[in-house]
Amino acid sequence: MQSIEEPAVGHAPALSIVVPCFNEEDGISELVRRCSESATLAVGCDGYEIILVDDGSSDGTWASISSETSRRSSIVAIKLSRNYGHQVALTAGLSAVRGGIIFVIDADLQDPPELLGPMLEVMKDNRADVVYGQRKSRTGESWFKTFSARLFYRLLERFTDILIPVDTGDFRLMSRRICDIIVQMPERDRFIRGMVASVGFKQVPFPYDRQERYAGTTKYPLSKMVRFAMDAFLGFSMALLRFASVAAMGMLLALIGVTAYSMYSWLYLQVVPGWTSIMLTVILCSFFQLIALSVVGEYVGRIYLSTKNRPLFILDSIKRSEPR
Repeated sequence: MQSIEEPAVGHAPALSIVVPCFNEEDGISELVRRCSESATLAVGCDGYEIILVDDGSSDGTWASISSETSRRSSIVAIKLSRNYGHQVALTAGLSAVRGGIIFVIDADLQDPPELLGPMLEVMKDNRADVVYGQRKSRTGESWFKTFSARLFYRLLERFTDILIPVDTGDFRLMSRRICDIIVQMPERDRFIRGMVASVGFKQVPFPYDRQERYAGTTKYPLSKMVRFAMDAFLGFSMALLRFASVAAMGMLLALIGVTAYSMYSWLYLQVVPGWTSIMLTVILCSFFQLIALSVVGEYVGRIYLSTKNRPLFILDSIKRSEPR
């Protein structure tokens, strides 16, 4: 993964705001204004930077970002060579931060920048490494998107080995050490909210009401939503690989039932000669095939998770006893 090195200019800011942008030219000015006002109230006028990542936009987003860099001193503009997707663009922004606390927000302003101050207070009061926004409501979104999002998060919670909070997006505060760990993870198909959850440390929710989009239309059509859900499940769950095991157990139950019925038919009913043996053979062969597939799937799943090169464990702190 390419790392973005920022030249050392003055002191490092206390806060970095990371915003991935894709075809958001109409909302950039308002986004920067609201983020700047919120950051100034939280850490002072010289204590923050706003990192805007243009993810290969086809409209005037880069021109709008460039205009903000000439008007303000706290803007860092990053332009990607093409459209890599929201999660990769976010990773590019995270790799360029200099602040000790990172605030992640989308460019559509559905997540209010004004919540920065209250989220900072929650982080300090709880001594947390992550404060993630948890949506209580989703204003301005269709019933289908609301329903599918609720279903997705609950299925993800049910079938993953780590606890990924429901109804949460990438809107969050995180400490610098969490950010550095996420950037160092070499995964290509990234699901950052799941990656943050897998890191551990103290993470606390911040309930809020999501607002309507400020300008433009959603950049997540159904096809991207399906791809995003696939990345989440394939990256953090082996449920699909273990489907063969579930089918094998179902086939075993069917085998027991068919065996009992076949023996009853053979003893008490008139059946075509050979019917009983054919039924038992088909069911038995299918059962062993599914068992073999489930074993292969388990091995493939473990190999797949191993090749992701996620850290086996992460140290929070080390204490040593004092010499007597």
